[in-house]
Amino acid sequence: MRTFVSAVAVLIGLALAAVAVPAMWVDRNIVQQDGFVAFTAPLGKDPVFQERLAAAAVGSLGAERIPAALSGLVTPILESAARSLTSMPGYPEAWTETLRKSHQLNFADPGAPPAETGPATSLTLDLAPLVGLVAKQVADATTLPLEAPEQLLITIGQPEHRQLLDRVSAFAPMGYALAVGALIAFALAFVAARRRWTVLTGIGVGGLVLAGAWKLAADAVAGAVTATSSGNEVAEIFKSEFVAAAGSSFGQWTLVAAVAGGVLLAAGLVLRVVGGRRGA
Repeated sequence: MRTFVSAVAVLIGLALAAVAVPAMWVDRNIVQQDGFVAFTAPLGKDPVFQERLAAAAVGSLGAERIPAALSGLVTPILESAARSLTSMPGYPEAWTETLRKSHQLNFADPGAPPAETGPATSLTLDLAPLVGLVAKQVADATTLPLEAPEQLLITIGQPEHRQLLDRVSAFAPMGYALAVGALIAFALAFVAARRRWTVLTGIGVGGLVLAGAWKLAADAVAGAVTATSSGNEVAEIFKSEFVAAAGSSFGQWTLVAAVAGGVLLAAGLVLRVVGGRRGA
């Protein structure tokens, strides 16, 4: 009976861990705003992406916002801003604010006050802070009170992707409770086992299997996301860079799980050999 209880507890622990680890990664790097900003901030350093960002930001300050009489003066400044946007002193802050505003559009925070504009119906990127940076440079150079748009939304996903993200973000915080449940199940298995080396071996083998399953699942999700097209060049570059960064980050978690599984497997086998020599 003790062996049966131990085996069931190991299986339950592995099942909980299988869901807990991806859920915790999603919560830390996507659902939580600070984690999302820290995770995606390096994407703004990609040269090609920077070039497209600058073009989109400058392009939003079109002729309709500039008096015809001043277009000859302002146009060269806008062209210069497009080339130097990412080297402006305020660019890092503007990019960070872009990520925060975009996160607020895509994720509803139950504790936050209602926003003036409702959450987006599809996954979006709001480039308004970057446009404001360009508008400020133009205003400083020409004394022209150039107003930047309050929002410059670029779609990076379809409504069905937004719906899926809503469901995932609602479930992701539960990953921590599932992780605690997995640890409790493993502890129960260890206490109930007649041969404790079998518990270590079972958890180790399970960890290796889960690491492989997570890798396959992550590759499948990345392929599915990459296959969708938004029709916007900026959005496509952001999506491509984000998928690559996510794969690298979650890959580190997978590697840790694989190493932990290997260590537990080795520890179980060593304990088996030592116990056998003692006649246990």
